[in-house]
Amino acid sequence: MIDLGAKKCVPCKMMAPIMEKMERVYKGKAAIVFIDVWENPKQAKRFKIRGIPTQIFFNEKREEVDRHLGFMGEAAIITQLKKMGVSLPKTKDGKES
Repeated sequence: MIDLGAKKCVPCKMMAPIMEKMERVYKGKAAIVFIDVWENPKQAKRFKIRGIPTQIFFNEKREEVDRHLGFMGEAAIITQLKKMGVSLPKTKDGKES
């Protein structure tokens, strides 16, 4: 998953702690990446960004499978990852974290 936004954009700032948590939770299961398109404008063109934040989900073949424009909450990100077959890691008691 790539989140394309900017560190100074209000909805992007709201997503920052969610993205940090998703990166920790899914470490080793899914790549969660943030790209600041104001600092890296070539990436905005590369991914054809029309507005920020934009989240793009890729499968294991690096093919785009879903795209979302605007703030995306934790539950929606988890739901999309589950649709793609990426489940939450299990806790010590065997439940999803």
